[in-house]
Amino acid sequence: MGERLRGNEYRTTTICVDEYDNGVPVGRFYNPACSEGIPFQSLSQLLVKLQELLDGMSFPQSFTLNRAFTDQSPGLSGGKISAGAERKGRLATFGVRILFRQNASWQGSVSWLEGEREESFRSVLELILLMDSAMGQG
Repeated sequence: MGERLRGNEYRTTTICVDEYDNGVPVGRFYNPACSEGIPFQSLSQLLVKLQELLDGMSFPQSFTLNRAFTDQSPGLSGGKISAGAERKGRLATFGVRILFRQNASWQGSVSWLEGEREESFRSVLELILLMDSAMGQG
């Protein structure tokens, strides 16, 4: 996955949320660059794993270097979910289209599939708040 991917289909990641307890999402996400789903157990794990995927694809290319306290890059870890698994969350399903990675954040749009709504976001924080508002209505 070291080569740079350029197709627009790689910009959209499907996030399936199965549980949402006290603001902590649990589920999996899918991207055309991965043959299998990637599980997550928390919001921070979702964001870190998705950032690692985007870095591995170099698409959309980041405009800033990641800073860290360590020099180690953990890579994608934490198991895989078979490609045949249903790509729908028990609680909510989002299509996150990341257009840019500028100012150490993401910009794009998020579609809440069950609510049939789409909104643009200008930062990861705004993305989190949009997803939280959808799951709070469920």
